[in-house]
Amino acid sequence: MVEFDTVYNRLNTNCIKWDSIEDTYGETDLLPLWIADMDFKANPPVLDALKKTAEQGLLGYSPAPDSLYEAIQAWQKRRHDYAVSKEAILFNSGVVPSLSIAIQAYTKPGDAVLIHDPVYPPFAKVVEQNNRKLVRSSLLIEQGHFVINLEELEKQIIAEDVRLFILCNPHNPGGRVWTKSELEAFGKLCAKYDVLVISDEIHQDLIFAPHVFTTFTNVHPTFKDFSITLTAATKTFNLAGIKNSMIFIENPDLRKQFVEAQERNFQNEINIFGYVGTEAAYQNGDTWLEELLVYLKENIDTVSEFLKTELPEVKMMRPEGTYLIWLDFSALGLTDAKLQNQLVHKGKVVLNPGITFGPNGTQHMRLNVACPKETLLEGLRRIKHSFE
Repeated sequence: MVEFDTVYNRLNTNCIKWDSIEDTYGETDLLPLWIADMDFKANPPVLDALKKTAEQGLLGYSPAPDSLYEAIQAWQKRRHDYAVSKEAILFNSGVVPSLSIAIQAYTKPGDAVLIHDPVYPPFAKVVEQNNRKLVRSSLLIEQGHFVINLEELEKQIIAEDVRLFILCNPHNPGGRVWTKSELEAFGKLCAKYDVLVISDEIHQDLIFAPHVFTTFTNVHPTFKDFSITLTAATKTFNLAGIKNSMIFIENPDLRKQFVEAQERNFQNEINIFGYVGTEAAYQNGDTWLEELLVYLKENIDTVSEFLKTELPEVKMMRPEGTYLIWLDFSALGLTDAKLQNQLVHKGKVVLNPGITFGPNGTQHMRLNVACPKETLLEGLRRIKHSFE
């Protein structure tokens, strides 16, 4: 049994999540429940593989070995019933750099790129910094969960001549695990108007039963013709620092365009630890992941019960996947600045401001529950204290 209750001191370890907040907010003794990495040690077989690689002492340039492709293919088939071909698998340092490459490969300056609102903040940044036109489509809320507004989406695609859509599947920050029927309706709309879909599926393994993840390419036989998939082992296994992600592109023409753009940017090399860590995680990670999901679900239940009894004004959107919780503070009637100020300077706790996820994120915060229960409970007490 993996011990997720162990509290590790991450201060002064050159950790962005813990070591950057004092300079950012001008406060000491802050508790970070924000950036999406976990306060758990990586799976021991992964650490053993990385250690073995370091101990050999020869760390020159390395290609992706056949065993890595086999591990990726086996994981995708075993966990997601996705039979990705070897030739479809490409590598890059991360999902966001891959988004940038995709935007450069498939659109030109001034083209409209559509994203949801709210959604992971780098989506907007990477569109705007590549001089494309950013278009946001508001998600609806039904029965306490986000749903895709297909009617608005179609109007925006037509009006803005949208060329590309960046999909977050599962959704960050709402934790929605889009169903196959939802993805099919969305995909058919994109196919109708010749909109390319970039599906960010980095949270694909962090799914709570009975919900089932469906990779976008797998929804319909034709979807592989107008989509590419971005994913990684890093979010699942807390390996963000090894800097490796995968791009799955079944359409050979789209793959050729992506590779050419990647080569123009000299982003076609991965460090050896990225290869080794990814392979070890996919070969030996099933049991660790299943135990992690149990622990994360317990943490989500803890947040739910705490808010009901101690802070009923704050509403949570219960995630179907990810370890992120979308919190609604609107009943408190605070501005975004005031909300952030009270959490940081009175409660001494750091969450992700909802407004950074888009205009519809106003008066919301994102909470990361991938931490020991002791840490989470202290964070919840601090959130409550912020508004006493």
